[in-house]
Amino acid sequence: MYIKKQDDKMSINNDERGFVFKITVIGDGAVGKTSLIKKYTQGSFQKDYIKTLGAQFSKYDEVIEGDKVKLFFWDIAGQAEFMFMRPTFYKGSKAAIIVFSHSPGEEASFEHIKDWHEDIKKYCGDLPIILFGNKIDLVEGKKIDEKKIKALVKARKFLGYYHTSAKTGVGVFEGFQAIIKDLYEKYKDT
Repeated sequence: MYIKKQDDKMSINNDERGFVFKITVIGDGAVGKTSLIKKYTQGSFQKDYIKTLGAQFSKYDEVIEGDKVKLFFWDIAGQAEFMFMRPTFYKGSKAAIIVFSHSPGEEASFEHIKDWHEDIKKYCGDLPIILFGNKIDLVEGKKIDEKKIKALVKARKFLGYYHTSAKTGVGVFEGFQAIIKDLYEKYKDT
């Protein structure tokens, strides 16, 4: 049921539905989780790195097939000192995005994907998960091992993989839409 204001009167419209989805965004520190969320929800990019302390969340409203969808993106700090807080922040997640960096010097973030996946599975069970390979704009001709990435996506049963750049916007909209539409399809008939 949805209540809307019309001509200063409140009316009840049973034809409109609403959904609320919590999507948790995880990955190593400094891979661009906060920047990706800001790019999707605000269309902006901040060059300077500011470490997330614990977690922060962003609210974003969308309409899909006439249904109102309220999204809460939980941006979980990737640094080890915040590990003890993660179970609390994961609670209620309907889906997750795991982010790693393609940037030179940040290759270890790819190796940690399995750890992030196991961590969220431990507290939330099997969730729809999508993988973002961020900072694609910094690759500059570097060969990306697509076979290795695709093998991981298949082995982990992730919904998909997107090359992303929070700076240029490449892949950001498409990646977020993939997980959001998957959730909508999963819950729209319930």
